[in-house]
Amino acid sequence: MIGVRVLRVAAMGVGALGGLSGATYKLLTDQSRRARLVIGVQEDPPPCADGFHRTDGVPDSPGEPLRFAVLGDSMAAGVGVDRADELPGVLLARGLAAEAERPVRLETHAVSGSTTRTLPRQVDRVLQDPPDVALVIVGANDVTSRMAAGVSAALLGVEVRRLRAAGIGVVVGTCPDLGAVRLLAQPLRSVARTWSLNLARAQRREVLRAGGVPVPLADLLAPEFLTRPTEMFSADGFHPSAAGYVRAAEVLLAPLCTVAGVWRGGPLPVLPRRSAAAEARRPTTRFVAWLNRSARHLPPAG
Repeated sequence: MIGVRVLRVAAMGVGALGGLSGATYKLLTDQSRRARLVIGVQEDPPPCADGFHRTDGVPDSPGEPLRFAVLGDSMAAGVGVDRADELPGVLLARGLAAEAERPVRLETHAVSGSTTRTLPRQVDRVLQDPPDVALVIVGANDVTSRMAAGVSAALLGVEVRRLRAAGIGVVVGTCPDLGAVRLLAQPLRSVARTWSLNLARAQRREVLRAGGVPVPLADLLAPEFLTRPTEMFSADGFHPSAAGYVRAAEVLLAPLCTVAGVWRGGPLPVLPRRSAAAEARRPTTRFVAWLNRSARHLPPAG
């Protein structure tokens, strides 16, 4: 789960930015603690809706159902929604069914809290009976656990190669932009943004080398999450809401249809490589200097 840990770890690692005083470090730590109290801890797992999915009004063609597996962390599992029909796996399964004109069998292996180090367990289960296509979303917990971006991306590449070697079409939603989380104050938010975007870029390179299709979730989703946070985030302020997952499904569906061999549209557009919206929120040197001055006069945290 990304919510609570990202606050604690980002505050611990903010010194890596350089130029921050001890007073500012204390300010960031206090902000982290306060936000954790507001967010709380997510205890209930998301609903499960594995099985066959169809699209109303679309006749089923003869042949075996298309098999679709979802692997990864809480975003892949759908933490943040209450109903099965709001899960990202369900939204994508129905979209695939409409395009393929046949049923899609959804198999969810994603587990909240997963990192790239634990992803091999999910891949092992998938490879016991390989599906036609797989979606992987992982990386946010690698950021919060301070795993080096190069190490994390290389581990992801290994697992994508394993899936591809089994004949599975693979789409990877790269690390989302944690800088879009407004409960993180600046410059704490900037630390999370920097780490997550660095990891997303490294993931993109490794996924391409491994034969998968990367989709830059940070670049494609951050602008809307930044401008419409009440609508796009769930009640915990970290995981997507039902509307947020609908938007994520919209950017993931075309690549999934392509690797599944059922895409009827034109060529996929060239996707951006970094989030301009998040980049614009990088704290300036003047802003950091102001924080250093103001932090000396703040009252103690209550």
